[in-house]
Amino acid sequence: MKISKQQYKKMVQKASPPSPKLKNFFFAYLIGGFICMLGQSFKELYIYLELEPEIVKMLVPVTLIVIAALLTGLKVFDNIAKVAGAGTLVPITGFSNAIASPAIEFKSEGFILGVGAKMFTIAGPVIVYGTVASVVYGVIYWITTLF
Repeated sequence: MKISKQQYKKMVQKASPPSPKLKNFFFAYLIGGFICMLGQSFKELYIYLELEPEIVKMLVPVTLIVIAALLTGLKVFDNIAKVAGAGTLVPITGFSNAIASPAIEFKSEGFILGVGAKMFTIAGPVIVYGTVASVVYGVIYWITTLF
């Protein structure tokens, strides 16, 4: 059975109704903004506790990473992501979820072949690209500061 492009397009449109874009934009903005506000709140809290600026710079992302990983483990992050869509892809929380999800999913295969091997299936390329890019940037910076 051969289907023309027009027939296929009609089948796809019938099977997948249009998404409510305005609602999706609203919730992505609302929840993404809330995650950013939460990060800023932790920063203000750590400053209020009179922690050193370098410690505050480390604690804020670590706190957001831990919260996102815990919510992933409790199966709450996925429910939030269903409502927020791209709003949960605020880099640090989305990255935490991308590492924690496969680790949880494959834990039944053991810590080495399951968690260890599958944990970076999604986030691994990002880590490799980021590492290589930072090395290249570091070399360029080093060369430019020599002269």
